[in-house]
Amino acid sequence: MKKNILALSLLAAVAAGFTACSDEDLSSESVIKPSKTAETVFDKWLHKNFVVPYNIQVQWRYEDNESDMSYYDVPADSAQSVELAHIIKYTCVEAYTQAAGIDFTRRYFPKLFSFLGEFEFENSGSFKLGTAEGGKKIRLLGVNHLDEYKNNRTYLDEYYLKTIHHEFVHIVNQTKDYPREFGKVTPGGYVNDSWSSSKYGTGFEQRGFVTAYSQKEEREDIAEMVSTYIISTKEQWDAILKKAVIVDANGKAVSDQPGVTAINKKLEICKRYYKESFNIDLDKVRDAVIERENDVVSGSYNLTNLN
Repeated sequence: MKKNILALSLLAAVAAGFTACSDEDLSSESVIKPSKTAETVFDKWLHKNFVVPYNIQVQWRYEDNESDMSYYDVPADSAQSVELAHIIKYTCVEAYTQAAGIDFTRRYFPKLFSFLGEFEFENSGSFKLGTAEGGKKIRLLGVNHLDEYKNNRTYLDEYYLKTIHHEFVHIVNQTKDYPREFGKVTPGGYVNDSWSSSKYGTGFEQRGFVTAYSQKEEREDIAEMVSTYIISTKEQWDAILKKAVIVDANGKAVSDQPGVTAINKKLEICKRYYKESFNIDLDKVRDAVIERENDVVSGSYNLTNLN
């Protein structure tokens, strides 16, 4: 009897609960609220300097959908993100605007930069500096190491700026394909992932390539050719060509110089491609990039001003 009374009491309580709920009006407002992040001074600066003039977004906060789950990614440091955004604006976006006009930059420059704190390491020992996707965005890695490299032009180029220019070449190529004659200059020189092996890590200049990575495949070759050229001073470019020279046992240059010929031919094709396809003089881009990079390295350009 006691069990029956207890069961009836519970049923009555449940029924009363349903009745009470049914008597209440349900709110039309969802109880699930989207997360809101307070807008910072940096966010306002990005809007003024990237979004308004160029329709470019800089995503410096960590977004897991912009990271590669195959690697151990970490968020980008906010202070170094501020510095990198200034560097991108001054040495890349505005350098192309100076040389090619703002219409070119607005039309072709990627619409999203995504920052991540660490580089992405491969099992081979090499590591990714950045990636480009669909001609729309560039992921920049290793932001948390910027303070180590920002005052050394060689490292600043190697880890950040060359990456941006390299990936931008891919985006430009996706817009208007490069001449197929480029790949015919050194058709047997592409070695896919073997480029990082010791066999191909040296002497690549004499085989007609400006970097070891150029040997991976044709599309990487043209990206390396253009990006290496526009960040290289005349002295640096001459040093690459000097390494391409083949000498005999007495140290005298031999008559046949296939590496020098190939590099010069590839550069000529690249210059013609940019001029005919986009009316851009690569030498003017190079001059603007180098001058602005020197300003950054010397400290004469303010990397923290958010006014």
